[in-house]
Amino acid sequence: MNKYMPLLLSVVLGSGLVSCSGQVAQTETKQAVKSKYKLTYPVTKQGETVDNYFGRDIADPYRWLEDDRSEETAAWVKAQNKTTFDYLDKIPYRAALKKRLTALWNYEKMTSPFKEGDYTYFYKNDGLQDQYVVYRYKTIDNNPENAEVFLDPNTFSKDATTSLGQLSFSRDGSIAAYAISEGGSDWRKIIIIDTATNKVMEPKLVDVKFSGIAWYKNEGFYYSSYDKPKGSELSAKTDQHKLYYHKLGTAQTEDKVIFGATPEQKRRYVGGVVTSDDRYLLISGAISTSGNDLYLKDLTKPDSELVTILAHTESDTRLITSENDQLILVTNLNADNKKVVTVDVAKPTPAHWVDLIPETNHVLNVSSGGGYLFTRYMVDAISNVYQYDYQGNKVREIELPGAGTASSISGKKADKTLYFTFTNYVTPRTILALNTKAGTTNVFYQSKVKFNSDDFVSKQVFYTSKDGTKVPMIINHKKGLILDGNNPTILYGYGGFNVSLTPSFGLTRTVWMEQGGIYAVANLRGGGEYGRKWHNAGTKMQKQNVFDDFIAAAQYLTQEKYTSSDFLAIQGGSNGGLLVAAVMLQRPELFKVALPAVGVLDMLRYHTFTSGAGWAYDYGTAEQNKEMFDYLSAYSPVHNVKAGVRYPATLVTTGDHDDRVVPAHSFKFAAELQAKQNQANSNLPMLIRIETNSGHGAGTPASKTINQYADIFGFTLYNMGIKELSN
Repeated sequence: MNKYMPLLLSVVLGSGLVSCSGQVAQTETKQAVKSKYKLTYPVTKQGETVDNYFGRDIADPYRWLEDDRSEETAAWVKAQNKTTFDYLDKIPYRAALKKRLTALWNYEKMTSPFKEGDYTYFYKNDGLQDQYVVYRYKTIDNNPENAEVFLDPNTFSKDATTSLGQLSFSRDGSIAAYAISEGGSDWRKIIIIDTATNKVMEPKLVDVKFSGIAWYKNEGFYYSSYDKPKGSELSAKTDQHKLYYHKLGTAQTEDKVIFGATPEQKRRYVGGVVTSDDRYLLISGAISTSGNDLYLKDLTKPDSELVTILAHTESDTRLITSENDQLILVTNLNADNKKVVTVDVAKPTPAHWVDLIPETNHVLNVSSGGGYLFTRYMVDAISNVYQYDYQGNKVREIELPGAGTASSISGKKADKTLYFTFTNYVTPRTILALNTKAGTTNVFYQSKVKFNSDDFVSKQVFYTSKDGTKVPMIINHKKGLILDGNNPTILYGYGGFNVSLTPSFGLTRTVWMEQGGIYAVANLRGGGEYGRKWHNAGTKMQKQNVFDDFIAAAQYLTQEKYTSSDFLAIQGGSNGGLLVAAVMLQRPELFKVALPAVGVLDMLRYHTFTSGAGWAYDYGTAEQNKEMFDYLSAYSPVHNVKAGVRYPATLVTTGDHDDRVVPAHSFKFAAELQAKQNQANSNLPMLIRIETNSGHGAGTPASKTINQYADIFGFTLYNMGIKELSN
């Protein structure tokens, strides 16, 4: 259900600091860094566009940069990249950073296996492959050593920028449908193949976006998309999502619209799931990234009408599984931390729901497999997992290796063994196999990364925000760290869209920590760590709470001598890019470096691009009312860059094919920074790095990712005054 709804997801850019001997060399003086290179930015012309909001004129001089198809914009991108890479090329240890990142990246990685038909499938990367490869072996043989390549996305395009999205199998596993993304775009194509021969069965489906692939028997599947927008497909507004049914062997032009075709059913996000017995289709519709209505269709009756389960979008409700005529749902309707309910399909409305697993004080996530339900509670962002039967009886707690994040435990009802992963900031992802009957787990696959967890510390602290709210933060570093205020530190945050930042291992931030750096993650309001109330406390006219939480995290790190303003960088992507940009403008003296990635930075116009209107639950819109306009305009990064203010050294990053948060946000912000910084008596760089043939982050080739991180970390270290890296 809502799993098909595209959240404005964070782009978690790892962090790395390289030194062969394990310590950073001495720093230069600030004056030495300042005078090293004199930056001259490309001239960005200013237009005369002015918009009027509630009687107030707002200039938008860089509106022309919103045209991603114009030669003028392309020339601007080329000129900005030249300036940025000329600067990065002069950083003496950039090549060493890339070498270290490449070496660390080069180890075998694989995912949990899953069964489809006669085969067991898994994804694997030999080390430096740009994209993961899908392998399979005969389940009856139970010998992964005999695995064969099923799909190799590295062959989809010459530059490996075409990536594999969702892969879904028909009921008997004889047919597979998989989505591909070209250049990182959210627009996808779906390819249908015979799994026995890997032969393509029919012409690919095109223009698919924000979609699942929900099979009905072996006959066809449901998918979602928008009408192709007028204008640029990378930036034009997409506002009416529809659910289609594709019957195998027919042309896409014959695909039937199941939901979303009429104005009264207009939804920005629509998804469908089919119960495992192929009896029912559940359809979720949403106008924003929070809240959905819900409908039921009886697939045993071809002409059955849709039955309304929920007629409003005041809750997030989705199907977990079904048993005969009983649906098992998870919902936050009248349960901010979510609960599990069951209901008969004959009377599916909330008045007939029966609590199966009641709400608790902790946020609930639920999955199913092996004929059981598995609840994953977040306790201060840490996973606690329990097993239940379909009658709501708790069978047992699932023992985890430590404090961290467990992925969903899921699979088919007949599966006797289920697989899930466990990780935290200092523990590489481990695949565990769970015996559903005995409740025992064993290690199925141990990460081969060259990293010793015993050398590192991951500590959770609670600090006080501006209004007295207690906010958790996890601080990670090498053992023996001296708290003298001189430690290079990355503070990462997101704070939005009900997204929870739970502990996870990252290759690049591992490099940062192993060389003496600190990596801190703050669990800000706006996220989902403490349920709907925590989320709502960081939305609309309470968005400043998120910024205040992040500022308070920075102050805690400096007050406790973990770092100081001379060694503190802030980082975030997407909604986190907004966070970084807003905070660097509000409190520039707190930070040395700012790293806003693929950010939502024009808060007055974000809703006019692609799917941006769906983010209004979190942000509100400038056209909503004067009060909301005044609030947005007061923090919108594009509109709040001030002349004469010395901002932190800033590297804005984006992709030219990002059609979720269009790059115009970043273009306009960088242009504002460059124009105003020249008046601030500062030579701190205000640069933008624009990745070509790249999108919001998903599917980015490993080679591009390594290059990006080397540039970001090199920029960060250089502007912290690091003279050189130790040999």
